[in-house]
Amino acid sequence: MDFLTQDVLTKPVWMWATFLTLVIVLLALDLGVLHKKHREIGMRESLLMSLGYLTLGIGFGGWVWFSLGQQAGIEYLTGFVVEKSLAIDNIFVIAMIFTYFAIPRLYQHRVLFWGILGVIVLRAVMIAGGAALVSGFPWVLYIFALFLVATGVKMIAMSGKTHDLAANPLLRFLKKRVRVTEELHGERFFVRLPHPKTGRIATFATPVFLALVLIEVADVIFAVDSVPAIFAITTDPYIIYTSNIFAILGLRALYFALAAILPRFAYLKYALALLLIFIGSKIFISDLLGWEKFPAGLSLGITFAILAAGILWSVWRTRSTPPDAAAP
Repeated sequence: MDFLTQDVLTKPVWMWATFLTLVIVLLALDLGVLHKKHREIGMRESLLMSLGYLTLGIGFGGWVWFSLGQQAGIEYLTGFVVEKSLAIDNIFVIAMIFTYFAIPRLYQHRVLFWGILGVIVLRAVMIAGGAALVSGFPWVLYIFALFLVATGVKMIAMSGKTHDLAANPLLRFLKKRVRVTEELHGERFFVRLPHPKTGRIATFATPVFLALVLIEVADVIFAVDSVPAIFAITTDPYIIYTSNIFAILGLRALYFALAAILPRFAYLKYALALLLIFIGSKIFISDLLGWEKFPAGLSLGITFAILAAGILWSVWRTRSTPPDAAAP
């Protein structure tokens, strides 16, 4: 029992164990019970799942507030909101990948499930590395902050440009180095088929596997933005990781709920860019005003205001867009 009270990354083992147990139970419930049979996930179920994950994420934030205090609770909620918001930008990319490979909704659930498992591991590695850097070299926070400001400015500058997935270097590399089938084979990642030249049975990847790889790589790219963003809010590894994972757990359900109406949020990217600029500038504002740290409550309020403005502006500007318009 003494082992459970020992600190790991500033928090006792029992707190980490509680969080990880909850995540494992949620994943097992999702895959082993709710979606044991392969079927297409409808809009109503997606909305209910999204609401459920949102409630759990906020509820865990309430537990953090009760266990670690008001400051920690507000920092968790701010990180959760920021990560949830940045995930919407990730959904645009996921929709583009699924559209390019013509993967039907029936098979998308499995890709996203395994994608999220990979995200949980990758985020743990990146956050642990970031925590070690910040602990040993506190000035790294200023580099993170400058990077966020630059990323926000770049997002605004490139917001009107389109991306050609066929020209993606990673996709071209995979197609040259890996045997890939032209057609889908259900939701399978790999199949055994006769080689077209030798006639021998060989292993082929399917377009579903290529979609999974691109989604994992896309999340790594997005993590380069979101991980520094959460470190600009708090340097507590427990708050950083738990808020990240609870926001990501609902990404799959959020995708199925929003995929059909993504064009209605076309202008939200400007709000996300401003949000990154604000988060990155907080450390400089605090130094300029002589604050030890930017007030957590004020930070959460400004975050909500920026996102609310972006959502309302998007809905207003796209009010004539058909609700079933294809995702960009």
